[in-house]
This record gives sequence, C-alpha cells and structure tokens, in this order.
Amino acid sequence: MSKAYDRVLDNPALAALTGPHARFAERRGRVLRYPVEVSPWVALPDEPEAADWADVAALAGPGNEALLIGFRGPTPQGWETVFRAEGVQLVGEDVAGAPDPEAVRLGPDDIPEMLDLVARTRPGPFLARTLELGTYLGIRRDGALVAMAGERLRPPGWTEISAVCTDPAVRGQGLAGRLVLAVAHGIQQRGERPFLHTGATNTGAIRLYESLGFRERRTTVFLGTRIPDDLLEPAA
Repeated sequence: MSKAYDRVLDNPALAALTGPHARFAERRGRVLRYPVEVSPWVALPDEPEAADWADVAALAGPGNEALLIGFRGPTPQGWETVFRAEGVQLVGEDVAGAPDPEAVRLGPDDIPEMLDLVARTRPGPFLARTLELGTYLGIRRDGALVAMAGERLRPPGWTEISAVCTDPAVRGQGLAGRLVLAVAHGIQQRGERPFLHTGATNTGAIRLYESLGFRERRTTVFLGTRIPDDLLEPAA
C-alpha cells in the first residue's frame, strides 16, 4: 500500500506534467504528454475513459505510438500493443548522495555524444531534447563520453534518475553507481528525493541500485500502444 506522501509516484508522468514539468505539458482534456523530442511518455488519468483514449489519439495521431508508465488496463479495440515490459520502481529516501570529482555536467554541445552512447547501450528513452528535463552528468575518458546519468520525471518532491548507461569497454569500474549517487546528491540539495525505474528482469541493475540504498516501492509496467492508421474519429 502506498504511503499518502508518495502516492504521486503511482502515476509519475501525470504528477510531473501537472506539477514541476507543467511547462512542458501538451494537453488535450485530461491527457498530457511531453513534446515528442523531449520524452515519449503520455500521461493518462488514473482511470481513463473513452473520451481520454480519444484525446490520446488526437494528441499522438493515427499510426503513431503512445508510451505509458504503470497502465495495466485494456487499450481500445484495434490499438496494437507494440511492447509491454514489466518493471520495478525504486525509491531512495535513504540514499547517501555524493558529488563525484570526475563527473562533469553535460550540455547541449554534448547531445550528439549522449545520443550515440544511448544508441550503443539502450538504457531507455533519451531523445534530442531530453536534456531539458534536468541535470545530466557524465564521465569522460581520453575525451570520450563513456558513462552518464541524469534527471527525467519530476513528480512533486521527487526526481527520477534515468539514462544510466556505461560504455561496454569500461563496465565493471563502478561508474554507473558513482553517477547515480552524484545525480542523487543534486536532487537532495534541492530538498527532493531520488527514485528510478528499471526492467523487472534487469537483476544486475536492481542489485546495483539496492546496494546504493534504493528500495523497491512497487512493480510497474511500460506499455507502448499504436493508434490505428485508419482511425478517423478516435474512439474507445
């Protein structure tokens, strides 16, 4: 059972887009989303109705995909499930965040390298404007970006750590853990608490996060659904 103070994490995309990330929100009715180059996540109300699915279709457009966090209900008839992956949500109220002397803040000039690293390591969605969501830190070796982590969703009082990835050539050196703690430190300096998501089968990542002081709060699901190409009038 969720504690009253952290129930914003039950629907983190909606809480972020109606809270600290409201400046990014594209809205139709009760449905919100980020600009497509910032983040792929669409935020549904807790109990979506037919009109809400019509608004998802209007926002995304026929033939396009909508990505949802934590939604376990049925999608409208004719909508294709592109992917469905079980996940876990971990919270870090007791994580001892710490700055890292080797970590550097990444900026717009670093985006090509960040996108390349993401393409090679596939940590989850990171797009051309995702950097706008918060602070991203990286570690360079011989001038090349080899590891990074940063901030994504921001429900009130919390910030999600995301895009945690390390070049295969330097794995096993503890870089991911160091960057997670460095990002967590910045979150805690703002008076917020870190949390994160990962795949339920990614046992290595889960062990790492738990070793840093994160604890599993709940299971979740990542769902991608495609709106039918021939949908003229969005309907449930």
